[in-house]
Amino acid sequence: MTEQTTEGAVDVVPEQPRVTIAQVARLAGVSPTTVSHVLSGKRIVGATTRVAVQDAVRTLGYRPNHVARSLRTRRSQMVAVIVPDLTKPYYSVLTRGLADATVGAAYGTYVCNTDGSAERETGFLQNVLDRGVDGIVLASVDAVSAAAISAADFGTPVVCIGGSIDHPRVDVVTIDEPAGSRAATLHLIGRGAERIGMIQGPPESGLLRVEGFFKAMAEAGRSVDESLLAKGDWTRQGGRDAMTALMGLAAPPDAVFCANDLMAIGAIDVARELGLRVPADVAIVGFDDVDAATIVTPALTTVRNPAYETGRKAGELLLSRLRGEYRETGRTVVLDCPLVLRESA
Repeated sequence: MTEQTTEGAVDVVPEQPRVTIAQVARLAGVSPTTVSHVLSGKRIVGATTRVAVQDAVRTLGYRPNHVARSLRTRRSQMVAVIVPDLTKPYYSVLTRGLADATVGAAYGTYVCNTDGSAERETGFLQNVLDRGVDGIVLASVDAVSAAAISAADFGTPVVCIGGSIDHPRVDVVTIDEPAGSRAATLHLIGRGAERIGMIQGPPESGLLRVEGFFKAMAEAGRSVDESLLAKGDWTRQGGRDAMTALMGLAAPPDAVFCANDLMAIGAIDVARELGLRVPADVAIVGFDDVDAATIVTPALTTVRNPAYETGRKAGELLLSRLRGEYRETGRTVVLDCPLVLRESA
């Protein structure tokens, strides 16, 4: 007699067989090809048929076999977005816009944060190419990224955020920064400001925003007082430091245009600490229109940088190439960035 024991035994749950497209088709009363068209979104399918297929998918718990599909199509169904600093509100919102544009086409997203390092950017580009991503969205630390051009030469579609790249497989989505900065500065001039300062970004950064400031001053017949120009580092603390320096001048500004919202919020902090009224004693305008712009007191007048729309448009341009709908030379899309009037100016 053989003694049997269950001590230490592990129950094994048999693996359930994968639901197939053929099973979904039978339940929906359509062909497997029609099911594929509904799932891929690449062909127009009637509303009634599409609903029937979607109901069958939910009922059966069908899940696409992405591994098999990638082997068959030589597509990974993944795109990469490479940004300098995901903690900055602009880049997190941009990434959301890209994801919303591509998720409906069954694309996943790799997110890479370079910390503003050209070396890390190059490394990430090589890494995602090695992983076989189908497309790349790049907010490069350089105006013209050699790494982006290399990726496009490799055959991978690339969309650059900002910059200017002339390559047949590189599209660009940018904003009209000079126009936005010009509108902000003319607004300060129009409300009667006499001494207008600017808190700029780091050296050689945000130059188009500086250009718009100088253009507006020239149009109004105003000379730019170099003592009223201060450098920041795009952070709230950087704005505080620059504003402290400006307000410590013998003849401080009565209005300040800041090259981004975080520095503008830092400037408001300093004005409040000095007992100054914003905008009665000093008007402050930012650039970007991040969520915090509506929370700070007073609410920040700023130039809207359409981060979500930028990411979504980048996704749409990428998809048009991946679907074979566009194969021509590189495109450049320029989005408007309007002035949003609130309480600080």
